[in-house]
Parts: sequence; C-alpha cells; structure tokens
Amino acid sequence: MGTIENGHDIPLPLSVQRRRNLPAGAALSWLAAGWRDLRHSPVPSLLYGGAVFLVSLGIVWGLFRYELDYILLPALAGFMVVGPLLAIGLYQKSRAIEAGQPVSLLRMIFVKASSGGQVWYTGAILCLLMLVWMRAAVIIYALFFGLRPFPGLKDVLTMLVSTPEGWAMLLVGTVAGGLFAAFSFAISIFAIPMLLDERVDAFTAMGTSISLVWNNLPVMLAWGAIVLALFLVSLATGLLGLIVVFPLLGHATWHSYRAIK
Repeated sequence: MGTIENGHDIPLPLSVQRRRNLPAGAALSWLAAGWRDLRHSPVPSLLYGGAVFLVSLGIVWGLFRYELDYILLPALAGFMVVGPLLAIGLYQKSRAIEAGQPVSLLRMIFVKASSGGQVWYTGAILCLLMLVWMRAAVIIYALFFGLRPFPGLKDVLTMLVSTPEGWAMLLVGTVAGGLFAAFSFAISIFAIPMLLDERVDAFTAMGTSISLVWNNLPVMLAWGAIVLALFLVSLATGLLGLIVVFPLLGHATWHSYRAIK
C-alpha cells in the first residue's frame, strides 16, 4: 500500500497500513460468522467444546482435591490467557470451511500449522504469562491480608466486600488482572491464527497482533467485551456453557483475523 508522489510510490506508515477503520459493530458480524461455522458440521465443534469443558472441570476438581482452591479465581481468569491457543483446532475448521475442504475432528486436533513449532513456542509464552498472573494474584492477596490462611471460597467474598483491605485488594487485583488480560489478549488474539495460516516466527506474529489490536482499538475493545461477556455466561453455568461458547468464540476469532490482517 502507498501513495503516489512525484511519480514515486511512497509507502504508507505501518500504523496506517494496519488500520482498517472498522466500526465497533463489526465485532457482531464476526460473532455471526462464527455461529455459521459452528452450525456447519456442528458435531466436531461441539465435541471440541465438550473436551475443553471436561478439561476445565478436571482442573477445578484438582484444585479442590489438593486444597489449592485459593488460586481458583486467578486460574479462571487465566483461562482467557491461554484460550486463543486452545482454540487452534477451531481456527483450523474455519480455515477448512473457507477453503472448501472437508471438516473432521481429527484434523482439528492434529493441527499442522504453517509456522511449524512456532505456534507451540507462542503457547509456552502464554502459559508462562498465565503462571506469572497466578503468582501475582497470590502476592496481591498476601500484601493485603498478610499470612492469614485463605478462608475458602464460601467466606472469601464476604471478607472482600466487608473489610477495607478487601475493597483495596479488589481494586488493585482488578487493575492488575485487567493489565494482564489486555496484554495477553493483544499478543495472542491474532498471533495464533497467523501462525496457523502463515510461515512467520512467534515474535513477529505477537508483535503484529499487538499492532493490529492497537490500530483497530474501537472494534477490538468491542470484541474483547463480547469475549468477556460470553466467558462470564459460561462461568454462570458452571462452565457447561463452554461447550457452545468456546467453539463459537474460536470460529469468530478466525473471522476477526481474516477481517483485520
């Protein structure tokens, strides 16, 4: 892309090249496109969502089984950090539909990314980011409540909303969690689909993802709000909603990548 000046092709600044001027409402069209892909051969998508639900349920059970319930809330928040990596099979299905290729659950599970192992390198970075967030959440708790034992999920909400320390922790934790979520969203939302679709390295994909998010902020803020709202709906159903919500968001994310890349 460029402009013509004095007979020469002058390249536009990179920030301009990556600005699509999409309205915030375009996020709803991505969601609609994701719904179409979900309805196209729905069984593989729903089985994929069911697998994510069962794994999530197993992790929650393990946290309670081994008395690690104090990290449950940050772990649930961290799910959104690694979500784009877990959805790579759904991107593969949407890409196959787009190319007129057959859809199968095996191809969704055993994905062959164009970038090879770079996608798993990016996944390792996202998992590390999730671990950092979980450790940060524990440190924030300790800063406000010291070495006081975790009271359990039944009492922690009362403690948070009925004490000054609890309100302060909620404020700091929300800000810190928001920063972690925004950063992970920016580096991964387009990086994983790009690594599946193109031969690029992990850092190029993550840097490009950040640039695309920043230069298309209104529509990406709307998309982030939709993702968060549907994830909260899944939590409200005891994670059961992930069976449908996760594939829906996965397919829709592929269309967001196609619209903005």
